[in-house]
Amino acid sequence: MFRTWHTLFPGAIEPIAIQLPGRDDRYAEPPYESMSELVPDLVEALRPVLDEPFACYGFSMGARVALALSYELRTRELPLPVKLFVASSAAPVLRLPVRGWDESDEGLVAYMKELGGTSAVVFDHPDLLELFLPTVRADLKVVGTCPVPEREPLTVPIRAFSGNDDTEASPDRMLPWRQETSAEFDLNILPGGHFFTDEGTTHILNAITKDLVSVLAG
Repeated sequence: MFRTWHTLFPGAIEPIAIQLPGRDDRYAEPPYESMSELVPDLVEALRPVLDEPFACYGFSMGARVALALSYELRTRELPLPVKLFVASSAAPVLRLPVRGWDESDEGLVAYMKELGGTSAVVFDHPDLLELFLPTVRADLKVVGTCPVPEREPLTVPIRAFSGNDDTEASPDRMLPWRQETSAEFDLNILPGGHFFTDEGTTHILNAITKDLVSVLAG
């Protein structure tokens, strides 16, 4: 999904992809199953870049991870992102149950098909699907078992992106992300479902670029 993003931003913006275990070249490593394990490791991985202005973008599960990371940075009195971008994730304050992670393999597959975004090739090859499911289940468990405590909002501005046909993270479900910040909040409603169309992705890239160029310009 993000493989070409580094070619689409101006030179002043350097995308840094986070490669979590259980996928791609870290496939052999067991995936995280809890936010409390994931976030501290993420903080340590990002320490080398925290002395420069940075922003966070999180899609679906990644939106919740980016939020948890921001709160953890605040707790440790480390630099905060200049902006938080979140997409296709219902607001944490709604405390909605997360589907899939505690269901049978058949139930998880049905949920994946409902969301879209997974190649039919995966579903057509049982051996491939068997390799794929544990990481998907673990990702959903990270969010599904993550507590949402009452806490002081961040001072980080947030821009949220929602697909107008997304049944999991509809615009109404993403609007309460505004409760996570005392700073500016914007919600961009885009064409598509949980996974955005090419037009929607272009809109996201343009919005991120505009926001960050403005921040860098002071």
